[in-house]
Amino acid sequence: MKLDAAARATKLERLRDGGAPRVLELCSGCGGMSLGLAAAGFELLAHVEFDATAAASYALNFRPPSEDHRAAWAAPRDMVLSDPASLAREIGLGDDICQRFDVLAAGLPCQAFARIGRSKLRSVSGDEEAFKNDPRAQLYRRFLQYAEAVQPVAIVIENVPDILNHGGHNVPEEICGTLEEMGYVARYTLLNAAYYGVPQMRERLFLVAIDRSLGVEPSFPQPTHSAKLPSGYAAARMVALRHVPAEGSHFAAIPAPASGLPGAITVKAALSDLPRVREHFRDPVVMRRRKVMDHLPYASFSDLTDYAKLMRNWTGFQKSHASTDGHVVRLTPRDFPIFRRMDQGGDYPHACEVAAQIFKEKLAAQKPRPVRGTPAYDALKASTVPPYDPGKFPNKWWKLDPGMPSRTLTAHMGKDTYSHIHWDGSQKRTVTVREAARLQSFPDGFRFAGAMNAAFRQIGNAVPPLLAQAVGASLRKDLVRLPHAVQQDGARSLESDAA
Repeated sequence: MKLDAAARATKLERLRDGGAPRVLELCSGCGGMSLGLAAAGFELLAHVEFDATAAASYALNFRPPSEDHRAAWAAPRDMVLSDPASLAREIGLGDDICQRFDVLAAGLPCQAFARIGRSKLRSVSGDEEAFKNDPRAQLYRRFLQYAEAVQPVAIVIENVPDILNHGGHNVPEEICGTLEEMGYVARYTLLNAAYYGVPQMRERLFLVAIDRSLGVEPSFPQPTHSAKLPSGYAAARMVALRHVPAEGSHFAAIPAPASGLPGAITVKAALSDLPRVREHFRDPVVMRRRKVMDHLPYASFSDLTDYAKLMRNWTGFQKSHASTDGHVVRLTPRDFPIFRRMDQGGDYPHACEVAAQIFKEKLAAQKPRPVRGTPAYDALKASTVPPYDPGKFPNKWWKLDPGMPSRTLTAHMGKDTYSHIHWDGSQKRTVTVREAARLQSFPDGFRFAGAMNAAFRQIGNAVPPLLAQAVGASLRKDLVRLPHAVQQDGARSLESDAA
């Protein structure tokens, strides 16, 4: 693959003169990574997103380089069928793409890499190798073609840790090897969002590459918060790391929290000032009519946590009034009593125990008492007890622990939100769209296009903005810092790197 050293040198000179790094982001989703990069001082110049609703959300929150091209800016695009030159022309950037973009970024689709996604692909297709054949698993190669066309001075890729083992293949190692042939120094590592001020345990792989002429190795941000990884997350991390080569790897040590850091942001600190939502069981008609864009007043206006203040006052997304949107939840009346009684931190087997007790109480209250096997008995049970096998779905439900960060939000929230049941039993519900956005570190002024399910899906798919900001801030420092080990020709020696 080609290297245009002159084009990159011109871009680097502009950055050294104080210019903001200009970003082209592929698979942008609704804009989580973009929001974080913008907060770190990057200029959002163009993006590509296949999903029409996510692309509409992006357009709601970020301005195009030219207002005359707003329709083109908001249009969904397929990164396979699109190309950077056509994109630049359509949004009013002209033809010289080699001089336009300094950074190429992407949160590549993870469905073919994530273990959950692999299982779904197998069940749908009946093919044990479906995850290998999924076209989304090959998009990283299309990304590399964009890199060759754009010649960025830096690259950022985000994905799930399972990308380290795609059917025995370590995809980040392949990407890094290709990027080295293109004149970059590339490294990857695992970062957990809870270490960077996000109220969520979310483990993700980040790959960063920098033009070799800088003579620096990509760095990753140091944690700002401390947290103990729950056993499941720690085990998943160890499984992923088994697929890092013992020698010659591009893997960088995972940044560890230093002693004395503040603890991770808790669910309660993140959500406690948001509206109390009870309409779903008090007056369901109101909830059915409510839209994602409808506003409710905040529950609290004083004694706000630092996190709540940040979410209300994010630069460019400040709240100019005393309310926010996104207060919609699913109507699942069978489960409201279970939500109320569940212990904080309770899982699906615990929920089944609670449901069995509620069913027992209902049976005792019936006069005459329904007999097992009769239609009346079966109907009462169906209206009370969830039908899923707790042995097969232990993590299907989860009631948030207010004193801990949330568990990982996923795109599956677009189908159900039982993985994030509100800790306040009196509200008897799962989280709202705005609460999910807060847990992902989207500010309250960030708007989501589409209805409730689409909004949940966009949030679950997104890169947490605060995590992206930390990665972006680290990268921006790398792009302007002086080299610390160079060869005679000005290129960083990989051999000296290894030493």
